[in-house]
Amino acid sequence: MTTTDESVRAAEREQVRARLRERHLAAPERRPASTARGLHHTALISLDVERTIEFYQGLLGFPLTELIENRDYPGSSHFFFDIGHQNLLAFFDFPGLDVGPYAEVLGGLHHLAISVDPDRWAELQARLEQAGVEHVVHSGVSIYFRDPDGARIELIADPLGEMYGETVL
Repeated sequence: MTTTDESVRAAEREQVRARLRERHLAAPERRPASTARGLHHTALISLDVERTIEFYQGLLGFPLTELIENRDYPGSSHFFFDIGHQNLLAFFDFPGLDVGPYAEVLGGLHHLAISVDPDRWAELQARLEQAGVEHVVHSGVSIYFRDPDGARIELIADPLGEMYGETVL
């Protein structure tokens, strides 16, 4: 593919985004209030409960708030971490079930972006480095890495409702 072909495709994609914004994106003053109150929790799969707790609480500093039995799968644990602003990151384990390795699939989770205070961002990057967790820094505000089960996580220092200098809320 030539640079010209890619430039044409990029322009076409931007035209599609412009049409979608025109059709669906209301100005903040005209936007209706959401019917949701917030994100109660996002649930991921854990292959090892203790390893997950050590990673999220021990390394990243997200306090474990509860560890209960999963109501949908006897013997399975459902556990929660506080990620600020009354938001929770939850996990299930499924002992005895071969859930296989994490995979990014079309329609599935690409990554989970967790807002962190800019004053703590560099400290968290240093913790990841010290623990030998491979990571990539993007735009000086985002750190991308994988958790012990392969889920892609982003720690972003931008304020809630902003991304890379753009207001998104």
